[in-house]
Amino acid sequence: MFAKPQKEHQWLGQLLGDWTFEHNCQMPDGSHTNTPGTMTCRSLGGLWLICESSGTSADGDTWSSIMTLGFDPHQEQYVGTFIGSMMANIWPYQGVLDESGKRLPLESQGPKFDGSGVGKYRDTIEIVDADTWLFLSELQSDDGQWVQFMTGKHCRKTN
Repeated sequence: MFAKPQKEHQWLGQLLGDWTFEHNCQMPDGSHTNTPGTMTCRSLGGLWLICESSGTSADGDTWSSIMTLGFDPHQEQYVGTFIGSMMANIWPYQGVLDESGKRLPLESQGPKFDGSGVGKYRDTIEIVDADTWLFLSELQSDDGQWVQFMTGKHCRKTN
């Protein structure tokens, strides 16, 4: 039994290709960093998107990450994972497109920045146009409010 790509899988196709980006982070402790990098997104059978990123931190350390995204028709939601060379945990993703069809918020859980346990996080992919998309990261504060700590603008590489 082979699954067939659906319209939700085709939505992910907007991210296929080679990208440059700059991520701007404002951490809860007040520190701020800008991290440039590159990303290549490819399809696995039309059902999964695999995005591999790399860059250099402000401290000069190199890093890499892998994000997977697909659509699970049984759960009726997007699912995926995020892993990075700079962390020891895996971030499981799940989410649904918003009403505009341009924003995909992906919720996850992971270690709090202060090391006090596990917190709720949300990474959102927002399509701007065929050659630009945004990646926004938020954490949920103790009072239930979502606090944005990272913005990233991805631009398609041109030949």
